Amino acid sequence: MASAPSQSGSNDQSHPLYATDREVVDRLLAAEVPADHHLVDAARLLMRYEAFPGARDLSSDLAKTLRLWGISREDLHSRTQAIWAKGFRPAPAASEAVGSSFDTADQEQT
Repeated sequence: MASAPSQSGSNDQSHPLYATDREVVDRLLAAEVPADHHLVDAARLLMRYEAFPGARDLSSDLAKTLRLWGISREDLHSRTQAIWAKGFRPAPAASEAVGSSFDTADQEQT
């Protein structure tokens, strides 16, 4: 698991989701034309790191991503609002699967 690079400020913090978020930001940077899920990811990460005291590389790369896509934060907000209004729901990641392997079909009916 990657760790956050050392920051210049003495009060900077390391975010617990940095490694996962770094991977997402790298995918966003590689997306020439953003799909709905790219826009949603960019918006949520911009909100997560907006006032966070650290992970400045992520904030910088997110701003760079918007510039590459040619959209402002206001455009991103409007577009993601419309995406959610249409019923978009992100697919859960395999690592976020909830539940157990307990099979209730094998239980006897009473």
